[in-house]
Amino acid sequence: MTKILGIERLDETIVHTGHGDNWHMTWAADDKQYTALCDGDGFSVEGDPLRFNNSRVYAVRGDPPDHRFEYLPGYPQLDLGRGLYNFGILALDGTLYSFLSRMAVTPDRDYGMAFIGARLIVSPDLGRTWQNADGSPCTFPQATDAEHEAELFFHEEGDAFSLLTMVQMGRGYAHNIDGFAYIAAPNGNEPHTMAELVLCRTPRDRIAERSAYQFFVARDAEGAAQWSRDIRDRQPVITFPDGWVNRQMHPYAWHPSIIYNRPLGVYMMANWGIGVADDDMWFGKPSYLGFWTAPQPWGPWTQVHEETEWVVSGDMKGRLYQPQIAPKWIAEDGRSFWLVYTDFQNAGKTPGYEFNCQRVRILT
Repeated sequence: MTKILGIERLDETIVHTGHGDNWHMTWAADDKQYTALCDGDGFSVEGDPLRFNNSRVYAVRGDPPDHRFEYLPGYPQLDLGRGLYNFGILALDGTLYSFLSRMAVTPDRDYGMAFIGARLIVSPDLGRTWQNADGSPCTFPQATDAEHEAELFFHEEGDAFSLLTMVQMGRGYAHNIDGFAYIAAPNGNEPHTMAELVLCRTPRDRIAERSAYQFFVARDAEGAAQWSRDIRDRQPVITFPDGWVNRQMHPYAWHPSIIYNRPLGVYMMANWGIGVADDDMWFGKPSYLGFWTAPQPWGPWTQVHEETEWVVSGDMKGRLYQPQIAPKWIAEDGRSFWLVYTDFQNAGKTPGYEFNCQRVRILT
């Protein structure tokens, strides 16, 4: 394991494309990356009708700045009325797994909306066709409907694992050696729980089976993880700084990107906190950006970079969020990568939110 001392973002390398946000990414066996768009029109590519989607998945070919996108017509049409946002995505053994986080109105809480659950849809043919986790055709009730039996997580304690991400381990998950798929997420929607990162795992051939999931409880003296099948036993693997979770709109922060950097033998995490305004609204000031490293997905995590005003080229109007380490765009020697992110300051403008990417140098 190579010790990482820090990172250096290279503002002169920034590339802007597309319309949408969040952009969680995975690297498939066909050598394409697949990226999950939220709230956007997508890209001007062949076959794309450029209509607004809550969620859509695109294939990505090539490397920045010459990367290009492919429309996947088989992905279900998910517009604003569905309240489903595809954050967690994983390519494994020729199959794509897409987790859809459910947004709902929460009249019993201080905040008006929140992510309260997550369901899974699956493509056995790398994006051409999609089905529910149980193999049935995809159907999506309105967000106000009470049909939740298809959801793997729903109204857990504090809504933990509603806003989840998949840990990435190389092309087609080839760098995984223990036979498990790993999921990381904020521990709930309150400011103190959203700043806690929790972790679960499931055998890689049982991702669709909630009964197979195990939740991180603790590290022993040798650094090995202890697991429980009871979600109530879960404990955070790391806690992030206070003051970066909004209370207005919907709580939205500390949603990580975690990848295994095989050349350096280290797990890397990019994570962010929202710049909270005086009235507890989101995007009131620049976001927090941090990077951490660890020998295992359960840590221990060591912070190697911190920015309390995450902007590019000195633009203090920037409202950057959702940093994603593109799993394919890591240099052969592991010492640089491309970071994908969104800037909220462009919301409502042309082209609106963007697929922004920026090269990052790793300092060792």
